[in-house]
Amino acid sequence: MMRAYSIGAAAFIAALLGVLVWLAYFSERPVNLSWMNPFADPNGQATDCNASVLQGGLSTIGGPFELVNAQGQTVTDTDVLTMPSVIYFGYTFCPDVCPLDNANNALAVDILEQRGYMVQPVFISIDPRRDTPDQVGAFASAFHDRMIGLTGSEEQVRAASQAYRTFYSAQPGDDEFYLVDHSTFSYFVIPGRGTVEVLRHDMSGERRADIMQCYLDQN
Repeated sequence: MMRAYSIGAAAFIAALLGVLVWLAYFSERPVNLSWMNPFADPNGQATDCNASVLQGGLSTIGGPFELVNAQGQTVTDTDVLTMPSVIYFGYTFCPDVCPLDNANNALAVDILEQRGYMVQPVFISIDPRRDTPDQVGAFASAFHDRMIGLTGSEEQVRAASQAYRTFYSAQPGDDEFYLVDHSTFSYFVIPGRGTVEVLRHDMSGERRADIMQCYLDQN
């Protein structure tokens, strides 16, 4: 009985190790998950690029918005998203995730440019109380000279956030150093196709570039 138990335990451990090795090997490699979600592509077509499986499908992400750019001009999504773009919702006072995500998006854009692809990075503030047009402009340009910084009124920002199904909530407090809890995804948008991918916070700049290139090669 003890021997049978030992053999069974050894088999379980071996299987578990096999799963862990598989996860470690594929965690930073493109994985086709489209078979799990027929709506992973906005046109309902399975692709080999999908890195995300989202309830409702990617066709539910994105839509019209009206915001204010760094020059104080009111712009719409059609004014801004004139080329493939990677969009991030955050705020300039963010102490950690926003700088890292925007740096990774900027790195991905530079990698793609070296490969012959042009992608535009976009930063949308979810903290209009502090983030003026000048503030978002300076923040965006610190990461990339082609990054577009956008802000707006509370209503404009909320509408843009809802279109992309992002979350944000300012922490309680009246002082000027309050923090804002928010989602940390980046959204890859291609004109004429809409949002084709959601990039996770834990993805490196190189991984983001590889995923975006996959979609650009299909476009």
